[in-house]
Amino acid sequence: MGGNRKERRVAGKGTNGTGSATSTGSAFQPSTDIDEEGINMILKHPDRSGPKGKTLFELAEERQRELDIANGRKPRWDIHNGNTPDGERPFNDEEPLSPLAVGVLYSVTMAVMHLTVDILVYSQYREDVIWSDIFQRAGTALPIFFLLVYLANVDFSNRFPLLRNLAFFAGAVTAGSYLVRSGNKHGYFFVMKSAPPVATLWVWSTIEMDVQYSALSALAVLGYSWWNNFGFF
Repeated sequence: MGGNRKERRVAGKGTNGTGSATSTGSAFQPSTDIDEEGINMILKHPDRSGPKGKTLFELAEERQRELDIANGRKPRWDIHNGNTPDGERPFNDEEPLSPLAVGVLYSVTMAVMHLTVDILVYSQYREDVIWSDIFQRAGTALPIFFLLVYLANVDFSNRFPLLRNLAFFAGAVTAGSYLVRSGNKHGYFFVMKSAPPVATLWVWSTIEMDVQYSALSALAVLGYSWWNNFGFF
């Protein structure tokens, strides 16, 4: 008999010994047809309305509360209320940094940028990098950067957002135009001295403004460069 053992066993179950096929008694008939209910089930969107019952955090809170009450202890935490210990100031993720913290953070970042631009200018003019001078200039600019950032972020400065944006807009346009003009009109020694601090103030002014003012300041510098046929490189 041809076929393997599994095929012969299946064939034997399908006959009654006389070679005639017998019914398996199953009412299932394979079909490729699909009714309207099946189509609706396939096209049905998942439920994204959130949990209908209690979440695991809420169940854990209830269980912990029951254990604390059973042991005579005060409940230790509540997911719906603040869990800051008594006498401590609650932490708020959305609370802005103080002007002092912003001054420290921005001034250090600006000093690093000053140092980076200084190195790039040296490399552009094929000059040997004098590391002591570069670090000294960045260190000298650091307290100036801190003072500017601190004054720009105190409450008094933030009370007048329009004037603040206009002041940074004027500073960005002036710094950008001056930097482009210096690179096209002055010698390398002048550019090496002026480019790092001016470029750093230009970037900082652009960051401090609202996005629409930043875009307008960039267009103004581009227009100034185009009008005077200045190049950026």
